[in-house]
Amino acid sequence: MMASTIPIGLKLAFTAMTIVVLTAYWFRYGPANYLWFSDIALIGATLALWLENPLLASTMAVLILVPETAWIVILLTRLITGWQAFGLLGYMFDTNRPRWLRLLSLFHIPLPLVLVWMVWLQGYDPRALPLAIAIAWLVLPLTWLIAPPERNINWVHGMTGAGDQKRLSPMGHLLFLMIGIPLLFHLPAHWVLSLLGS
Repeated sequence: MMASTIPIGLKLAFTAMTIVVLTAYWFRYGPANYLWFSDIALIGATLALWLENPLLASTMAVLILVPETAWIVILLTRLITGWQAFGLLGYMFDTNRPRWLRLLSLFHIPLPLVLVWMVWLQGYDPRALPLAIAIAWLVLPLTWLIAPPERNINWVHGMTGAGDQKRLSPMGHLLFLMIGIPLLFHLPAHWVLSLLGS
């Protein structure tokens, strides 16, 4: 039996974070919140840590590396300059939201770091690209069908928090996401991770 390459302390700490975040979100937002790609990746990353599964880690990394990196950059930009890039992440500075709830969103920082580290440690599995695309193509229509429109989960109702885009029909916008997310998020992540984990 091969010795574990991932420290037990990391597994336990990451699992504890996942349990706290998912429990809080269940009571605050309901189970539809778990359709966010970041929440899916949080669950997937936790499983990948315990299973030490390169395919699962690679898939979750492809799924969220680009948007999570953007999340971190936008947050740092807001903290350093005060500029709210593209009107995003306003919820992190909304004093009407409990501070503890906003702090839980900081899971967006360790999530991509842990996944990238796992890819570097275990290698990149190129099957992750079609799997990530398949997950997106399953989750996006499901989100559009069952998630509350006002929550605008995965931007299925518009590219802003309000979800009130008027440029495309609702179905047209969904198709735009199903084409755009693989091209703009998954392919670049696949290329970067292929270099990192080769």
